[in-house]
Amino acid sequence: MRIKQIIICKLFFLLVVFYSTGEEIKFSADKMTARNVDEGNYTKLERNASISTESMQVYADTVELSGEEYRIVEAQGNVRGKYTDDDFDFTCSKLYYDRKTKIVKLEGSVHLIDTKNNVDARAQMIEYNQNTNVAVLQIAVEILSKDDVCTGAMGIYHKNEQILELTGSPQIVRGDDKFRAQEIVLDMETEEIKLDGKVRGTVTEDGSSN
Repeated sequence: MRIKQIIICKLFFLLVVFYSTGEEIKFSADKMTARNVDEGNYTKLERNASISTESMQVYADTVELSGEEYRIVEAQGNVRGKYTDDDFDFTCSKLYYDRKTKIVKLEGSVHLIDTKNNVDARAQMIEYNQNTNVAVLQIAVEILSKDDVCTGAMGIYHKNEQILELTGSPQIVRGDDKFRAQEIVLDMETEEIKLDGKVRGTVTEDGSSN
């Protein structure tokens, strides 16, 4: 009975802390553990865990909140969620989010969808900055936009400008056309492609290759 009372008090305190920072957070889970540590407060949510803030929703097997005023959010296992302000949906194996810097790191078979611009991105690691609206994708990068299939070892997606920078054996396939270079820049809005370094490709027109 004593443990249950401590947990209820802790839940109330958690809400007060987030209200004091100007951001409300809601959460739920089948199991919760909370304690004070040297670096701040620590709360662990397990089984059907979820948190929701003004700008983000996260669902996972496990969610941990830690640091001063619960600055850090970490989630593992069947992670999925969305950025409501930026129109992003995502799934991954692991999430690390710094509420102060507004930088999120997604790892493990990451799938990120820009629903506003109809851009579908996959990679093993994606770091997204909510302040600049720039996503950095690494390892086995694949981005789908309109008729373009873009691949490479690394990609930088500028959401606001709708610009994609590709490096690491980058390639863009557009229908039967293929473009390769050391660096590729794609304007997703105008579909203009800029190639730099060891440029090569195949262009098919009217059923014949040139």
